[in-house]
Amino acid sequence: MRKLKNSELDRLTVNDFKTAEKTPIIIVLDNIRSLNNIGSVFRTSDAFLIEKIYLCGITATPPHKDIHKTALGSTDTVDWEHVENTMDLVEKLKADGVKICAVEQAENATMLNDFKVEKNTTYALVFGNEVKGVAQNVVSVSDTVIEIPQYGTKHSLNISVSCGVVVWDLFSKLSAKS
Repeated sequence: MRKLKNSELDRLTVNDFKTAEKTPIIIVLDNIRSLNNIGSVFRTSDAFLIEKIYLCGITATPPHKDIHKTALGSTDTVDWEHVENTMDLVEKLKADGVKICAVEQAENATMLNDFKVEKNTTYALVFGNEVKGVAQNVVSVSDTVIEIPQYGTKHSLNISVSCGVVVWDLFSKLSAKS
């Protein structure tokens, strides 16, 4: 086997990305502190043609050198918007018919491997603060809570890792539905 060169990967141009059909997933970052986590979420969102990222509350916005360090230019491809209040955004998205999925450990959460996607549905995945998680008021109004099964001694995954795991899983399930 031989590693492929970047020129052999047949990636979209920025313009092609902007006009490409997007995966019906929206990412909501609820008060994320780490600029590297934010950049990583942008990069994952680019990889899976995510519709949009909402940066809420204290979540920093591009341009910023520490976001750019991990985003590697994906802040130029993925649509994003800053919204001050996560709850206001979630209520607006719900009113627009978007299914709100908090990614959190909560009572009656659905394990990610058991989560079923629906055709013709847009999902907003809400990822929370590195210490406090998704705000309780947002969890309370979510259509569902998705939990990533974990079997070790730690209680959580890094938010950028969680985003990668959940986005890949939903992307795979949505692609299989097509």
